[in-house]
Amino acid sequence: MEFLHLFFSTVTFRPYVFLFLFVYVIAATKHLGFLKSLIFLVLGYWVAWGSEFSSVHTGFPYGLYRYINTTAQKELWVMGVPFMDSLSYVFLSYASFATARVMLGCFCRNRKGSLVFIRQRRFPVIFVMFGSFLFTFLDVIIDPIALRGDRWFLGKIYEYPHGGAYFGVPISNFVGWFAVGVVLVGILTLLDTDDIVEVKGVGKIVSLFLGPALYMGILSFNLVITAIVAERLLLIVDMLLLTVFLLLMILWVWNKHSIREEFFRCDRF
Repeated sequence: MEFLHLFFSTVTFRPYVFLFLFVYVIAATKHLGFLKSLIFLVLGYWVAWGSEFSSVHTGFPYGLYRYINTTAQKELWVMGVPFMDSLSYVFLSYASFATARVMLGCFCRNRKGSLVFIRQRRFPVIFVMFGSFLFTFLDVIIDPIALRGDRWFLGKIYEYPHGGAYFGVPISNFVGWFAVGVVLVGILTLLDTDDIVEVKGVGKIVSLFLGPALYMGILSFNLVITAIVAERLLLIVDMLLLTVFLLLMILWVWNKHSIREEFFRCDRF
């Protein structure tokens, strides 16, 4: 009974986390199917929890940090790690994976004249690295403001005892996120067997673009929180990073047609 009480208390205490998770369930189910979405929900959670449990005790892979159990009566914790924290990795990694899928994918007409989306599979290492980069970029925006959780409704739930070079966050944290991102995006890459999607109907469109929409929603949420708590310098840096990021993404999309044949061979379909 106590477990159920804490679980439902966690949902009401962290509604934004479960809203993002709900979007993940819809997007991943449309894309991967319910079973694969459930498999990744479980696998992704335990990969994340294991990485956090290890880092808290050994410093690997994120560097040494410490959780502060100030919300034990309000939300569920699993052996010293907040349940919602490890759960967040699931939708963060899926949003990154789905965005990479669209960014590196190709839209073209098949021989029947139908519009199709072709997933890039010829260079899986590049795909996984790019997805992991997007995953890490999210943390660059999220972690500094999460570290200041005592100034908003997250609460002060963790700290880096030795501080860090990037607004209190050590660079090792981002290295660890990239490494864990490789694992999570790699799992999703293996689960995703839908190489060619006919872009027809609302369901197929949702399956392609809801993941990237989730990615931008997460970024926007954290930028709004940063603005609300008046972290002006952090907000300026975030906006500069986001501007550069978006410009690079726009340039990539603009010029992607010139390398389309090398990556996708759209004419074969």
